[in-house]
Amino acid sequence: MKYLIMCEGPNELEVISILLRNSCLRISIDDLLGLKPYHARQIKNSGIVQNELNMYSGLVKIIRIGDSLNEKLIIPMMYKDKIIEVTKYCTKPELEMLLIIAEKKIKEYDKVKSKMKPKIFAKQNIMCGRNYYKNDSKFYTEYFEDIDLLVDSIKEYKRIKGTHKKDELYLADLLR
Repeated sequence: MKYLIMCEGPNELEVISILLRNSCLRISIDDLLGLKPYHARQIKNSGIVQNELNMYSGLVKIIRIGDSLNEKLIIPMMYKDKIIEVTKYCTKPELEMLLIIAEKKIKEYDKVKSKMKPKIFAKQNIMCGRNYYKNDSKFYTEYFEDIDLLVDSIKEYKRIKGTHKKDELYLADLLR
């Protein structure tokens, strides 16, 4: 059995890749279909995911990671017997919450969250070196160079967030 990690966006993909490279998850790169996570929202829209599923003859568990997982994963008929489970790990409202938590600016953000999305707040208030946050994967790689900062932020997010929908887990639930 293998896991197929499908990330909603490139930043989620980068965070998961950082965690995998540092052996912070309950699963390893060797457990993954194709030995890597993928940026894919749906199987039918990703040729590479379909190719990996076609080449592998065993059973697959899908891990979906993103901030808006309202869209139901459609499993094409040809994979119905192969895919045995789909689990959602949610980062709502947005992945930028990890940056806000890492900077210890959660109380500051709480004051403006009714008017400002985390992404906008991060662009105005979060820096790495001399650069303000830009919505790109490179920023996450540089910002979370200290893996402990990323892991601690993920754990703190779960602690302060409360609960998601009953079918959604936290990134913290994937950690070792």
